[in-house]
Amino acid sequence: MNNEIGVLVGIHDGKADFSQLAALKLTVCSVVSWDVSQFTDAVAARLRTDAKAAGVRITSFWCGYPGPAKWNFTEGPETIGLVPPQYRAMRVDALKKGGEFTKKLGAPAAITHLGFIPENANDPLFAGVVAATRDIARHYQKLGIEFWFETGQETPITLLRLIKQVDTPNLGINLDPANLILYGRGSAIDSLDVFGSYVKNVHAKDGLYPTEPMNLGHEVKVGEGRVRFPEFLKRLNEVGFKGELIIEREISGEQQKKDIAETVENLKKWMKAIE
Repeated sequence: MNNEIGVLVGIHDGKADFSQLAALKLTVCSVVSWDVSQFTDAVAARLRTDAKAAGVRITSFWCGYPGPAKWNFTEGPETIGLVPPQYRAMRVDALKKGGEFTKKLGAPAAITHLGFIPENANDPLFAGVVAATRDIARHYQKLGIEFWFETGQETPITLLRLIKQVDTPNLGINLDPANLILYGRGSAIDSLDVFGSYVKNVHAKDGLYPTEPMNLGHEVKVGEGRVRFPEFLKRLNEVGFKGELIIEREISGEQQKKDIAETVENLKKWMKAIE
């Protein structure tokens, strides 16, 4: 197994800092922004130029959206993604703009969280999310890009159900193995039995299961959580995953840099062990 390793890079004031990749000798990244005002021709051109100068390939754009987003069990269902009806229209618009920005970046796909997709396919909220997702996906088809969904708030079978209902050929999954655990949605390894063929991109992130009913589990350094990374990578290889491993460590400062550097070396070691 020899998949490329990268990191998430934020867009701030029209710029993205690719220097960390050079320090780690990495050549791929996913860029991220929740600020729609950054989705401009000028910012896209600046990022393309800077990425090329740094020898970096942008694999995807992680596209945020306006309105509240509470990453918990109590407020999350009513605030995250395309599920809450009161935010849906403006988020569809933002994600369409994000797709246009993705095209200008020269990246093949935009990624987002859809939210707490209902388990019950007869729930009116489910039909609403399907319709909104299809609207965005068709817009992306015209642009020649794909629409990938980051796992997290929904069970694997629920996400697969949505993909089948949307039924456009440009859909994929950004598998965040830690999120399945943090939200108590299941095993990252087992999820590949459900939707493995749709996985286009992976966040290298780890976590612990929730033990307090109102709170998510805790994110930890890759290798210290319940993803079981060596086994997870082996299963990814078995299902034919060819995409990138994008490291995400949800802390800041020097400890974040140290953990990311260690994760790069561990991922290389674990992949090398897979024949």
